[in-house]
Parts: sequence; C-alpha cells; structure tokens
Amino acid sequence: MPSETFQSPPEKGDGERVDVTITYLEQTARPILPTPITPHGKIAILRAEQPPVHFYRYIYRLVGDPYHWVSRRRIDDAALTRIIHDPSVYVYVLYVNGAPGGFAEIDGRDDKTHHLKFFGLAPDQTGAKLGRYFLTNIIDLAWSHGAQRLCLETCSLDHSAALPLYQKMGFRVYDRREGVVELMDTPPTPR
Repeated sequence: MPSETFQSPPEKGDGERVDVTITYLEQTARPILPTPITPHGKIAILRAEQPPVHFYRYIYRLVGDPYHWVSRRRIDDAALTRIIHDPSVYVYVLYVNGAPGGFAEIDGRDDKTHHLKFFGLAPDQTGAKLGRYFLTNIIDLAWSHGAQRLCLETCSLDHSAALPLYQKMGFRVYDRREGVVELMDTPPTPR
C-alpha cells in the first residue's frame, strides 16, 4: 500500500481586521534570575527536535488560538517544516502530568540575536503558577544557545499578564508600533 502524507494547506485569513499595539522587548545580557520553584505535579520541559508538523500545529493552536496567533497558520507544511526543522530553531514543550501545557520557540538562526518567537501556556494551565517557571527556563535555554541578545514581541491580543511578566523577567521595551491583525475564521477558544 502506498504511504500517503497529509498536507495541511495554509489557512486563509477571512476574518475581521483588528488594530493592535505591538511591543518589542529585548535582553542585552543574560539576566540573573532566581532559581524557579518547581510547581506541584509532574512537570517537564522537553525539546521537540524536528517535531512532526501535525504536532507543532496542534501545540501552536492549543496555546495560540485564545490570542489569535495566525502567522504559522498562514504557511504551508513545507515552509513550516523548513523553519521548525532548522537546527538553530528550538521548540520546547512544557508537559504537565504528561500532557502538553505550554510551548515556546526560540529562533537562533541569527548568530547574535535570538528571538523568542512564541511563548505561552495552554488555556487549562493559565493561572496555575507555571508562567514564571516556564519562562525562566526558556530564557536560560535561549542564552545557553549562544545568544548575545534575546528579543521578543507581544501584542495587545496576548494575555494581559504577558507584558508585565516579560518585564519582571528582565526584558526592556525598545519599540512600540501600531499594526493590524487579520483574524482567522476559526473562532478562538475562550480566554
């Protein structure tokens, strides 16, 4: 029997357009952060090395749909595979009692500036005191990959605690811009 490969087509944005404020943050030196207290339960942060596209899309949507993340939904499987299978792109999954509870992606393709492209928790883990623990570990991992600068961006559609947490963790704002996000037609899960 021939093997068939399922290919997800890029999704079209046919939803409403929403004005957003995009905040750009950076760390120019590795911060000295207190060792995070491990939350209760069985907690693990594992790198997903060359994750299958279907798994990446699942975790991206699990974490990102409540906040209207759309960029990776708009590209086809081949383009996404080229990104997430690049040896300088690091995908990490936070597991809580054996199930995915969060996701982070560090893009280290620029030797000097690494980008925390995506970071967040699954809706059922939001408010469970995992954000600071997970982010502390992700920041440490990003710097361990040889970054000289670590950048991220957040927008006004993200969780209201995101920007204050990033600032508490040593990121400083270096730019703010107004933009527009074209929402996807699939309704997000409730915040």
